[in-house]
Order: sequence, then C-alpha cells, then structure tokens
Amino acid sequence: MLILGLNMFHADASAALIQDGEVIFAIAEERINRIKHYAGFPKLAIQACLNFAGAKITDIDHVAIGQDSDANLAKKVQYALANPAKILNLIRLRQRKQSMRDVRSLIGNALDTDPASLHFAEHHLEHHIAHIASAYYCSTWDKAAGFSYDGSGDFVSTMMARCQGNQIEILNRVFLPDSLGSFYTMVCEFIGYKQYGDEGKVMGLAPYGKDTYCEQLREVVVQKNGDFHLDLDFFKPLGSNQGMQIMADGTVQLAPHFSRRMVKAFGEPREPRAEITRREMDLAYAMQARFEEVLFHLLNQLHARVPCEDLAMAGGCALNSVANGKLFDRTPFRHTWIQPAAGDEGLAIGAALHTWHSVLNQPRRFAMKNSYLGPGFSDERIESDLKKASIPYRKLDRGPMLETVSKQIAEGKVVGWFQDRMEWGPRALGNRSILAHPGLPGMKDTLNARIKQREWFRPFAPSILEERQAEYFEHDHPSPFMLHVYKIRQEKRAQLSAVNHVDDTGRLQTVRREENALYYDLIQAFERKTGIPVVLNTSFNENEPIVCEPQQAIDCFKRTHMDVLAIGPFVSMKAEN
Repeated sequence: MLILGLNMFHADASAALIQDGEVIFAIAEERINRIKHYAGFPKLAIQACLNFAGAKITDIDHVAIGQDSDANLAKKVQYALANPAKILNLIRLRQRKQSMRDVRSLIGNALDTDPASLHFAEHHLEHHIAHIASAYYCSTWDKAAGFSYDGSGDFVSTMMARCQGNQIEILNRVFLPDSLGSFYTMVCEFIGYKQYGDEGKVMGLAPYGKDTYCEQLREVVVQKNGDFHLDLDFFKPLGSNQGMQIMADGTVQLAPHFSRRMVKAFGEPREPRAEITRREMDLAYAMQARFEEVLFHLLNQLHARVPCEDLAMAGGCALNSVANGKLFDRTPFRHTWIQPAAGDEGLAIGAALHTWHSVLNQPRRFAMKNSYLGPGFSDERIESDLKKASIPYRKLDRGPMLETVSKQIAEGKVVGWFQDRMEWGPRALGNRSILAHPGLPGMKDTLNARIKQREWFRPFAPSILEERQAEYFEHDHPSPFMLHVYKIRQEKRAQLSAVNHVDDTGRLQTVRREENALYYDLIQAFERKTGIPVVLNTSFNENEPIVCEPQQAIDCFKRTHMDVLAIGPFVSMKAEN
C-alpha cells in the first residue's frame, strides 16, 4: 500500500511516501525548485516520491494532508465574533483554503493526469496532530507524551497529547492569538530579523546578551493556570494570514507582528543590516529566557498528566535546540524524540503515518533510525556532471578517499562533502555537508568569509562519534539530528574552539556507524590524525537551500572558496585545478 503525505500551500511545502507503513522517501519542494521555504503546491516533490518508488500517481492508495480548515471551527467563529473587524478577513482565509482542498484536481493537473483516474482516499489531519504523529510514530516507543508548538496551524499554536499504541489522545490546545512562536517571531522582527526562518539566527545571538529586559518580557508572555497568554497590546492584531503571507511565487513573507507598544517600551526597532547594539543582544537574551520559562512550565504540566520519561516533540519551535538541551534539567523527561523535520515540512510524514496507524489501524513497525530519506545519485551521474563542469578529479576507493579527505580537513582545508541520499529536514547531517577542522581558532571566520557569509554571532556545529559524546559534552543524551545544545566540557573547549559558542556550548550531532558508516569512518580517520573525534559540520550551500543534486554541489564548489570537493567516490581539489 502506498500513502502519499503532503504539506501544501504552507511554508516548507513537502511530500513523503509511505510504503506498507514505512517511510521510504521524503523531500521538501525547496530542495528541487531552489526557492527557500517554498509554500506553494509540492509538484516536484510528489514526482520525486513517485520516481523513487517506480510508481505512478494512479498507484497511490491514500493521500494525507497535514492541514484541516474545518478543525477548530468553533474557536475561529468565537474569535471572529469577539473581533468583528476581522470577520471579513477570516471568511476570506476560509474561502482561500477551501479552494485549495480539491486535492484530486491539484495533483492531476500538476502531473498531467486526468483527476478522474485517481482513486486514492483523501485525509485531512489537523496541523498539530500531524506534527505529534511525525515524532511519535517515528520513535521506537509504544507510549510517550506528545508535544507540538509553533507560530500557528489550524488556529492552534500548541498541543499536548498522550500517545499510546496507535492512538494520539489530545489533552490540550492553546488557541490563537496566544503563541510562543509568534512571541519569538515578534521580538526577532523588532530587532531587525524579518525573514521567515530568521528565528534560528537570533537564537545564536541570545548568549551575547544580559538579563536587562527579562522582567519586561515576562509582561509580554504571562503564565496563568498551567497555560500562557500574550499581552496583545504588544502585537499587531491577528489577520487572516495568521502571521504570514504566501506570495504568488510561493515565497513566504511575514506579516508585521509588533505594535507601537513595543516601540514605546524599547525604542525604535532596528533596521535589517544596521549595527547590532547591546539592546538587541539583551532583547534576544530575554526572549530566549522567557521562551524557555514558558516551555518548561508547559512541559511540566504535560508530564503531570502523562507521567512517563519519553517526550515526542515537533513543530517549528522544536527546532530551538538550546531549549531542547536544557529540558532534561528543567523537566522530569529523560528522553526526547524530535522529528528531524520538526518544521512544517514534517507534516507530510506525520499525516501519512497517522493515516496508516490511526485511520487504517495498522500495526507499528517503522522507526526512523536516520534522516537520509531524500534522493541519491549514481557514480555515473556524478561523474557525468563533473565532466560537464570541466573540473579535474580523481576516483578513489573507499579507504584512500577517507584518508585523503580526513588529511585535508586535518590540514585546515574546507571540504564539500556530498554522499549518498540527502537528509530530510533543515540540518545537514553528513551527506550534504561542508566539513572543517573544529579546533582551529580562525576556522569560523574563514568559513564565513570564504563561503557562508553568515552573521558573526552564529556558531557552527560539531559532529561527534556518539560513544565519545560524554568525554566532550556535559550531557550524554544523543542528538542524531543536531537538535540539542549542550555545554562543552572545560578541558575540551580548546580542541573545539571553532564550534565552541560564546557560552561554551555546541549544537552537536552524534554519529553512529549504524546510521552513517561512511561519515562515521571519516570522523574516525580524522581522529587518528588529530586526536579529536569531531569535525565541524555546516550545511552545503551558500545563501540558498541545501544542495540536492550533484550539479548544485559542483556549482557551489566552483563559485566559493572551498578547497576540496568529495562527491561520491570522486575528489577534486582547487589547488590541482
């Protein structure tokens, strides 16, 4: 049985394919069409799923969408009646979403197929249930607490659940306009980060700040009776777009979030690219601190209702790896399973698995051991693209290739590493990565100047052999999807100077040989030369979606000051070109 999961007409449009209960392929549309956070219809992603399975769209038995415009309708009406000026906006939003519900026609037209020939059953699942499903059903657990939070989805910002067997029982919803995601986005926008997805950047700025504004931001987000509420005087009124607008070309634009009350409290907002002052650092610090306080309050409430040690978590805010790393000390939860595509692209997997387990009542047998669910490319395809690009290269056997590349990293060279199937989710996890020496003090500046062009305050990540984690970090809970930040042990900070953030932390990826043998063996080869079981890992891109195909990696290598390209079994060095 084939189930196609979709996130469509929403940020990070995507498609995923489930075959007999197992996720066999998943990809975000942006990786193919190269439009970051693309929010249109995932036509190319659907075709990529079918190509991988050798299937036609007429072979699909079920289509599941992680969005349901009929969900929480009573709450939407209640909000509209309390805010009469917004009634027309909300009607327009519902009309627009209803026009996008004809999935059969959308798919048929996109794939040049008669919609009448499509016989799949169609399922619409509430946004946050799909998020929780994307984490719980991918875990190995038969029982867990479920938690999802983001800016908004189907008029909800936060959901708590009890997960057991095949079922997800909803315990609580936090409805709009109250939203931790909107709070975070509003402060980011105020300090000059106005693009969709900029929240992750500001998370890296927060440790440079002090607690100057912590008390003031506690007035913006108020904890009350086991829940939280926003002081809406600090926010623009909620419009029909629920915080974002999808443009005709599929790009996402954030709607203005902050009101004049923010200006009165903190002064004029910073413009993008203006100097970052102490005020911006301190606001970022207070924002992250208040976000964590409310999150841990909610998680403790959840644990009281679902008293187990295992937490399945997703939603865009679950990408806050700083908070994820602290929750073990601030809540009773001892284990987390966070969907690697915790943002809205993950809805595709969640909706599809929910259909298999909850709707069709099929037994659980799948666990997501790694995130390598995207396309891979043959050696023949890679070599053909290298020849077309007129790049000199050598083809090496596995052992010599690992020795050559690890030697280059040990000598301080910057390596583009393109191997096997692409990662699912926003993190590069050793198959579409740029790698470097983690212990060279100037490597962060080198990468920024030569390739990444990132803000000075954003850290780079360490990939570490999982069994060596406790030697280097103060916490031993694994982080295979780079979704936790932990303190680096004091005696190891010099060895990891290029990935040691200003607060002595690192957003680590733990690497097991069972999950990625080639990447594991490369790190081991690097350790033999340096004594460090860690490499610096950042995404293989330059102000664009992460590279997907060989030609994109080759183009990035050519136009940047990368030293080495290791693509499949082929190695190209700039010095030899």
